[in-house]
Amino acid sequence: MSTTNLAVTYQDIAAAAKRLEGIARKTPVLTSGQADKQANATVFFKCENFQRVGAFKFRGAYNAISSLSEAQKQQGVVAFSSGNHAQGIALAARMLGVHATIVMPSNAPAMKLAATREYGAEVILYDREREDREVIAARLSSERGCATIPAYDHPDVIAGQGTVAKELIDEVGALDYLFVCTGGGGLLSGCAIAAAHLSPGCIVIGVEPEAGNDAQQSLRSGEIVHIAVPDTIADGAQTQHIGKLVLPILQAYVKDIITVSDGQLRTQMRFFAERMKIVVEPAGCLAAAAVMHRAFDFDGAKVGVIVSGGNVDMESFGRNIALAKPYS
Repeated sequence: MSTTNLAVTYQDIAAAAKRLEGIARKTPVLTSGQADKQANATVFFKCENFQRVGAFKFRGAYNAISSLSEAQKQQGVVAFSSGNHAQGIALAARMLGVHATIVMPSNAPAMKLAATREYGAEVILYDREREDREVIAARLSSERGCATIPAYDHPDVIAGQGTVAKELIDEVGALDYLFVCTGGGGLLSGCAIAAAHLSPGCIVIGVEPEAGNDAQQSLRSGEIVHIAVPDTIADGAQTQHIGKLVLPILQAYVKDIITVSDGQLRTQMRFFAERMKIVVEPAGCLAAAAVMHRAFDFDGAKVGVIVSGGNVDMESFGRNIALAKPYS
């Protein structure tokens, strides 16, 4: 597919990287001998659970808000999110002196709701099963005259998220494969563009929950597929469809999108905690779970894995770890 009319280019990602320099954390890339053995590959984990607000979402949020005109900043911003984008917008807005209103589901993880409020955002709750968050956000934007910054279908958001893969490849060099956690597709889109520019031979694979494979269906059918709210522990990937800007980018740069089960996510959460001593939320385990369960035959390959976030209630974390089966 042609790449000439896509909403985001590598130059946009490079510009975002400069904008984020000294603002976003350059997150660590971790390795594990046990992970390499399990995957039969050399695996590099880009750990965005150590990013500001505990997830990659801060990158896109800050890049988008900082790119607004001064007049737009004075009017404020509105966003909708189950948690990580909400926190990213809230913190970025506070740092830039911008008022933020966030539409969040009433059943969002308690720690994500609390953190969003603590960063200073105005939180408006809605019923995920009966109300449309996009409609609510559009109404607020119209009433208040503020800019809407969606979690993934926005050029500056996608460009900001692409800096994750840029940092990874800048640090470890060219990759054979890059596996990326996938919800709405903003992270996957940005990372795929960065990988295509910095590591042209790299095969990019998106990974989403088995119960919510809208991105997989969309990429394979060539049109955006809408689904019901997925029943999965990966709350950060409970999206119902990918974005209009996202699909063409995926068609141009992504080889395939695959899925993992909640059981596989629990196993990966346990592995991260026991073997690598890090806390990762279920959605943050998507890409790693696919690699560690050997979704592809990549024996001996150099594999990059995006660990997208670590925001999880400790009660939920404990329940999932207790139910998790170890890798055999």
